[in-house]
Amino acid sequence: MNFCLLPLKYTPKALRKRMSNAHLSSNLVKSSRASAVQLSEIVRISEAARARRAAGEDILSFGTGEPDFPTPPHVIEAAHAAMLNGETTYPPTQGTAKLRQAIAKSAPAHPSVKPEPANVIVSTGAKQVLSNAFLATLNQDDEVIVPAPYWTSYEDIVSFCEAKMVPIACSATREFKLSADDLANAITPRTKWLLLNSPGNPSGALYSAEELNQLADVLRENSHVWLLADEIYQHISYSEFASFLEIAPDIANRMLIVNGVSKAYAMTGWRLGWGIGPTDLIATMTGIQGQSTSGASSVSQAAALAALNGSQDLIGTRLASFRKRRDFVVAALNATDLLDCPTPGGAFYVFPSCTAAIGKIAPNNTLITDDAAFCEYILNQAKVALVPGRAFGLPGHFRLSYAYSQQDLEQGCARINKAVAALK
Repeated sequence: MNFCLLPLKYTPKALRKRMSNAHLSSNLVKSSRASAVQLSEIVRISEAARARRAAGEDILSFGTGEPDFPTPPHVIEAAHAAMLNGETTYPPTQGTAKLRQAIAKSAPAHPSVKPEPANVIVSTGAKQVLSNAFLATLNQDDEVIVPAPYWTSYEDIVSFCEAKMVPIACSATREFKLSADDLANAITPRTKWLLLNSPGNPSGALYSAEELNQLADVLRENSHVWLLADEIYQHISYSEFASFLEIAPDIANRMLIVNGVSKAYAMTGWRLGWGIGPTDLIATMTGIQGQSTSGASSVSQAAALAALNGSQDLIGTRLASFRKRRDFVVAALNATDLLDCPTPGGAFYVFPSCTAAIGKIAPNNTLITDDAAFCEYILNQAKVALVPGRAFGLPGHFRLSYAYSQQDLEQGCARINKAVAALK
């Protein structure tokens, strides 16, 4: 047996001192999976804004999609009661029976395919559901079709699974929505999933029942393609919400519905999401989850149960508040000639075009070369943090979250418009 002996000068005391005065480092060689993943631009911009604010700058950040409402009191009370009642042990990997029953019962679905608890997995947020599903089904070079603009994490999750994301650009003239023809043309023998987010982040695009059925017709003709419907913004819809599980029950055997409590119930920090799908897919995802995080927090599950089973009145009240903020922001940003802000159908984001500002000169004589340069200009000139459209796969735009106070939105939009007016 060989031992590596420290030189005498490295006494325990001396070693501790040496280590305390140095950064830990290594010659780590990252895996190909890790090399394909990076911190999202949303996080980088939000953290940079937070750091500048902590340093004393008057920064308004509209980069994060997080409701500014508190978690409902009855949900917090349920979590407290669960802790007092000893619900603090390891939960079932797939989720507690009561919560899975509540999820199955509350999900919009056609009567012929009403979900059962066996069709439900509970995870630490909707993001983990996505990861579980793709890890369970994707092989190297498989393809996932995603309309652009799309949520930034989609691409990295697919890349982590060594598969290929196939974005389809959907312009504002098409309300940022995927057409059936474009979907049909994008499908290949390697296509495994269509990933559709409605209402969408960052655009707020809300698909009608008719539009979903047109997409479903394409999937009916391509039996090898599965559908992942991200419906996390279901309850933040300004017109009637339609779920694929209602519209296309005939393809439910290759469909995964993703949802959670983060957005509708202001429970982002509770980290609780779920997936509804065929039992064999759910079982495979449960096996993967069992070797990563195991079950979601028992306390968070008790809180989510209270959210689903309790009064839903707050959803309508908060939706009305979001609608008011949406209408204000759309009108405010459209007051300048260099911005074009469509009215979103759901979620709490606007995704205006800033293409008319590209090519303009800032007061410091710098050129606005693209959407990222525009957002950097707004941050430095107006002290407002936005996320460029390139982060969502559709350059020439920016995302502004209006899940902030009316006062902040009024001040922020005034600052943006003043900075835009200064461009020449």
